[in-house]
Amino acid sequence: MVVLVLSACPAGLRGHLTRWLLEISPGVFVGILTTRVRDLAWQRVVELSKDGRAIMIYSTRSEQHLAFKVHRHEWEPVDIDGIHLMRRPPPGGSIATGPRPGWSKASRYRKAARRNRGQGEEKSE
Repeated sequence: MVVLVLSACPAGLRGHLTRWLLEISPGVFVGILTTRVRDLAWQRVVELSKDGRAIMIYSTRSEQHLAFKVHRHEWEPVDIDGIHLMRRPPPGGSIATGPRPGWSKASRYRKAARRNRGQGEEKSE
């Protein structure tokens, strides 16, 4: 089973997809495709979508029995220990993948204390 959701894509792409899939709502296509045809259909979507976005959800032999393909979408697919999920970006921007750059709060406090101790010694002389 394949579910393909298109948004802001040209009408020609929607017409092209009706060869293999049924359009059940504007921009939402469903059907049963072989792996080869599914991959070819996804290639066509990527080639013809221009500024549009696309998400394909299809059946696989995995623990969840499904997988995702995403094209120009703000949500991104991630694989966490064999489980496929969609990661939503935070409200402020991109997803941080590691620790924040810079010094920790504890390190900043130690440096400030050292600076303050050094300034106090200079004044006493």
